[in-house]
Amino acid sequence: MQGRITKQISNQYTVDIGADKLVCSARGKFKNMGLSPVVGDIVDIDTTTKTIEKIQTRRNKLERPIVANIDVALIVTSLKKPDLSYTLLDKLLTIVKANNIEPIIVLTKLDLLSKKELKLVKKDLKYYEKLGIKVIPNTKLRKLKRILSHKVVVLTGQSGAGKSSILNKLDKTLNLATKPISEALNRGVHTTRHTELYKINNMYLVDTPGFSALDLNDIDTQTLIATFPEFAKFECIYKDCTHNNEKNCGVKKAVEDGLILPSRYANYCKFLKEVYENSSKLYK
Repeated sequence: MQGRITKQISNQYTVDIGADKLVCSARGKFKNMGLSPVVGDIVDIDTTTKTIEKIQTRRNKLERPIVANIDVALIVTSLKKPDLSYTLLDKLLTIVKANNIEPIIVLTKLDLLSKKELKLVKKDLKYYEKLGIKVIPNTKLRKLKRILSHKVVVLTGQSGAGKSSILNKLDKTLNLATKPISEALNRGVHTTRHTELYKINNMYLVDTPGFSALDLNDIDTQTLIATFPEFAKFECIYKDCTHNNEKNCGVKKAVEDGLILPSRYANYCKFLKEVYENSSKLYK
């Protein structure tokens, strides 16, 4: 029988097979193959022995959090406590887009901003909307439900941004644990201890352990550039321009002319350096 893994704790996997759920173990052959089942996997199981026999080909897979076959990533973005981090937002967008997952930015804690702060943030976020990325306040639950219908969705973002709170609002019976952020560290206290996929009406949503750091280990230079689609609008003399140290770079000129958000370009340069460093370590 075929089903989807909805929960993993240690070496025990909860598999949704329609009306029922079975807690299964994985066959030892997967370890020999260097393969492990993860939440989101479509698997073939033996219902008698309660073992996972086969993992179907994945459409995609995220490493942190480890989850597979995702349609949409809700990048839950706090505007205050913890403060908005464009570096984290852009890195999440890069990782999500590099894995062919649709990103949607969900804003939380808008009420904590002053009118002046809110005006500045809205100006920057309009830039992301022009890139074709949906930006939705967490108060517009009906809109979110409509967009997420029949999708497998991962919630990701800074710890304390409100991921579990959004799940609780989508389904009040979940009653997931939430905690306030640490005033000293300006980041959330981790409340999610494992990766789990919840079926809410006609959608699957993944609540994941919070995190504040990500790496770009599996992303090369060209993939990184492709995750910044605005760059393609501006011509450079060199076809293989990395938009960094080259002269007469159309992208750099666009930044100077105010056509590209400065924080986006600054973050791109940071990520490019990280990609180079990862590449150097790989070939040492």
